[in-house]
Amino acid sequence: MKRLLMVTHSAGFKHDYLPTAKRVVTSLGEKSGLFEVVATDECDLLNKRDLKRFDAILFATTGELPISDEQKQDFIEAIRSGKAFIGIHNATDTFYKFPEYGRMIGGYFMAHPWSQEVLVRVEDPTHPSTRHLPESFRVKEEVYTFRDWSRERTHVLISLDNSSVDLSKGTREDNDYALCWCHNYEKARVFYTGFGHYIEIWSREWFQKHLLNGILWAMRLLE
Repeated sequence: MKRLLMVTHSAGFKHDYLPTAKRVVTSLGEKSGLFEVVATDECDLLNKRDLKRFDAILFATTGELPISDEQKQDFIEAIRSGKAFIGIHNATDTFYKFPEYGRMIGGYFMAHPWSQEVLVRVEDPTHPSTRHLPESFRVKEEVYTFRDWSRERTHVLISLDNSSVDLSKGTREDNDYALCWCHNYEKARVFYTGFGHYIEIWSREWFQKHLLNGILWAMRLLE
């Protein structure tokens, strides 16, 4: 059975969904029978020796995590060499002073101009994380916008339907607001979902399946 390390350390804003997320992700692993979860608020397992015990790393983190430069390199090397990486919502609001992390995950949080019900569009209906979803649907979310992000460097799975928001509040000149994406980073697969801010989304079946299949894809258990 594969092992997933879930890190929920908040060195910045602390989201109230985190205890729920730990329970849900642990349960997804148990119910699937495919992976076990070690969930921690601490960062001490982010080192070369301990990371060898895991097949995947999931971040639901904020801020500059309290680890040494050596640990940062251990962490990024573990992913480069093939460990899956999964980022949830605020994972893009992490490690601003560690540019290689931003390259690995695909971009950095810039702002959240829309916290409301929005319309989203599934751009790739063939990916395991989106196959069960309609081509567009409404969802209440705190929508992140991103900097140092380009769809040329990642594969967009779900994006914002701009007609559902006041675009004048946006932060990107191109008005390109992706919500979920995936890509390869050296030998690893990276999956990021911008959903998850509101606790109630964690009990929704569509979201749990979206997240589970994103994790399984990143771990090469689903194609």
